[in-house]
Amino acid sequence: MLFFLYLCGLVWTEVVVKYKDMKNIAFIINPISGTKAKNRVGKLIRELLDLQQFSPTVVVTEYAGHATQLAQHFALEGYYAVVAVGGDGTVNEVATGLIGTNTALGIIPNGSGNGFARHLDISTRMNRAIEMLNSSEIINVDYGMVNDQPFFSTCGVGFDAVVAEKFSDTNRGLKGYVQTIFKDLFQYKPETYHLTGDGIDQTTTAFLVNFANAGQWGYDAYIAPKASVQDGWLDVAIVSEFPMTAAAGLALSLFTKNIDEKLHMNTIRAKELTLKRESEGPMHIDGTPITMPAELHVKIVEEGLKVLVKKRF
Repeated sequence: MLFFLYLCGLVWTEVVVKYKDMKNIAFIINPISGTKAKNRVGKLIRELLDLQQFSPTVVVTEYAGHATQLAQHFALEGYYAVVAVGGDGTVNEVATGLIGTNTALGIIPNGSGNGFARHLDISTRMNRAIEMLNSSEIINVDYGMVNDQPFFSTCGVGFDAVVAEKFSDTNRGLKGYVQTIFKDLFQYKPETYHLTGDGIDQTTTAFLVNFANAGQWGYDAYIAPKASVQDGWLDVAIVSEFPMTAAAGLALSLFTKNIDEKLHMNTIRAKELTLKRESEGPMHIDGTPITMPAELHVKIVEEGLKVLVKKRF
């Protein structure tokens, strides 16, 4: 009898330890991001996630900003990770709720551009992104702040902000993005910007000014090919006025990772800058359009966010 109870005790201990070691992980799904259907996400999570390792919770956002609230809740509950299922806008909302916590951000790219996920080498195929979570590790990454708004990939003013604003009202996907660009390319008037900080004091008339923590906008289009999310610097990409004959070459160089070598492109590195323009106007923050003041204070915050990436060893 004692031997039987001892065996039962061993079994119970194993169950308790197994439950104790389970990692709580939440999936926050944005039902309207990107172009892909979300109705199979829950099924794929049940089929592909290692349920011996993770205890999943799946929730769907109901309004703008909801993902940030949900992420903050799960972080307060001590969750191991919160996974953003959506595009860069969804990633921004979820990551904003996890800043400065011990809860890691995971990403299942399901948006249009997926720039932050691509930079981190997370597959844009949903099944592979879920499977990667099973053999992932946590790294610390930087993020940026523009005034009081965090960004994790890029933010910018000028033509790319106008494109983001127009793109939000059109068909999603690469085709819609390209159509939006060429529809406004020949009508856009460059603006004058004054940049100060970190030994920089310059006034320039530019087609766009982009502050990059990560290297790309999405679709493998690199605005700052040498940017790193772990180097403690912002790569500030300034595209000056250029003749329309150079437009095709500049556009192509986004996809060949050498735009920073072009004649009409200048990249400076800084930890903190102030940008002044003539008046308030459009800006994009991780691809989401927003109206911002004439004066913008931009800085890098080092190692302020934990992220799940593919295990390196």
